[in-house]
Amino acid sequence: MMKLLLVVAISFALLFSLTDFSGERPKHGDSMLTVQFPDFRLIPTTGALGPESFVFDFSGDGPYTGLSDGRIVKWLANDSRWIDFAVTTSTREGCEGPHEHQRTEHVCGRPLGLAFDKSTGDLYIADAYMGLLKVGPTGGVANQVLPRELSEALRFTNSLDIDPRTGVIYFTDSSSVYQRRNYIGAMMSGDKTGRLMKYDPNTKQVTTLLSNLAFPNGVILSQNGDYLLVVETATCRILRYWLSATSTTCKSRENYEIFAEGLPGFPDNIKRSPRGGFWVGLNTKHSKLTKFAMSNAWLGRAALGLPVDWMKVHSVWAKYNGNGMAVRLSEDSGVISEVFEGQKGNKWISISEVEERDGTLWVGSVNTPFAGMYKI
Repeated sequence: MMKLLLVVAISFALLFSLTDFSGERPKHGDSMLTVQFPDFRLIPTTGALGPESFVFDFSGDGPYTGLSDGRIVKWLANDSRWIDFAVTTSTREGCEGPHEHQRTEHVCGRPLGLAFDKSTGDLYIADAYMGLLKVGPTGGVANQVLPRELSEALRFTNSLDIDPRTGVIYFTDSSSVYQRRNYIGAMMSGDKTGRLMKYDPNTKQVTTLLSNLAFPNGVILSQNGDYLLVVETATCRILRYWLSATSTTCKSRENYEIFAEGLPGFPDNIKRSPRGGFWVGLNTKHSKLTKFAMSNAWLGRAALGLPVDWMKVHSVWAKYNGNGMAVRLSEDSGVISEVFEGQKGNKWISISEVEERDGTLWVGSVNTPFAGMYKI
């Protein structure tokens, strides 16, 4: 009887902590502006969902985005349609078509972060299961990039960025324990096995820059290449890792500092804005109860011991109660200067990324069967 009561108590506490009854407004920045876009368009992603990240090639074509069935598709603006561009594995039987892609993504691949190499035109791909890949300018089947003999195998490759000056690739491995198909477990358990990593294609060397991170996610290089920003989703903060020893002002021996913390939701990807600063997608906004859950990690760890499929619970919750948003952070101080969120009847259940290009915001979500296109 006591065990049953414990199960019920923990389940209700966790579910209430996940439910955003009163999403809090961001409190950064005196000049914070909530942007509204009367001119917007939702673009369906045929056959699959989850356009999580966007990238344009160096001709300005695109965007390209990865989908839940392992495909990378390219947007043809003149034709107003997506076309298949690449896949992250040649094993494609049973991958496409209407089914629950999350159950097959470990076989079919799940492309997340994307970036083009300026010198070659190759597209580099962070696939949650297949690792770091690349495909040529004409697309096709992507190939493995990293050497097979890693001291610790990648388990959840998530995001990447490329230094255009050197070709060096920076990427995140969100967990050494949990895979993407159980990412809620990584969040609930308080897992801190994630890494920020570096791959030099010239020397073929892989280096771990930061370890013991709590769900490292998006990563972006600064405009002049002197530092990286890496999102730590589980702690709702962004770290700045200094690449240039002469530029660092932090006192940490590990060469990093907090760039932004206390974000109003769980951050996902981060992209530079051509108007300055960085766009950060927030999977969902906080409430006082989500903050309670974050400060009581035992709750999540205890819940993981229950006979409950928390991925399915979260999926159902997100469908009906999700409340995604995005914030633009200032480049110098990391405070919120601009907020993007949907209004009634046009609310995003989650937002993974905002890519600003030519006066348009491309909005992606890991949960939706469409991308958003908003004119500024």
